[in-house]
Amino acid sequence: MRISGCSQAIKVGVPHLLATGRGGSITVVSSLAGLKGVGNLGAYTASKHGVAGLVKVLVGELGPQGIRVNTVHPNCIDTDMLRGEKIFRLFRPDLEKPTFDDLEPAIATMNAYRMGAIDPVHVSNAVLYLTSDEAAYVSGTQLAIDAGASVV
Repeated sequence: MRISGCSQAIKVGVPHLLATGRGGSITVVSSLAGLKGVGNLGAYTASKHGVAGLVKVLVGELGPQGIRVNTVHPNCIDTDMLRGEKIFRLFRPDLEKPTFDDLEPAIATMNAYRMGAIDPVHVSNAVLYLTSDEAAYVSGTQLAIDAGASVV
């Protein structure tokens, strides 16, 4: 079986899912940038839209073998990636030496609930659901974990 231009992890994992005879689930972590344009992050946004498009193709290619494929699209997750100086400056170019504390109010303006950075456990819980038996009929979903940022 040919799997359209996908990541090495998916190429390696799919034969194992097929070998079980029970199908399975793949959940790809993308980004809010995979759902909407994000200023000053053109290459990143384009790559995340590419991930979302690839997942749509994989739904059709792997669905007949019983493999579900979904994406999660979190906004700013409180990880090392978010806690770097480049990100601080991207969000707060008005400050000479911005910190994470300076970043939080800027992040809060990006979503409907005015919440700061997302605790990684919330993303993990979404992935857990999408890969569980409770999501047996869920495939091709692009689940935004962003406090409404994708629609405001």
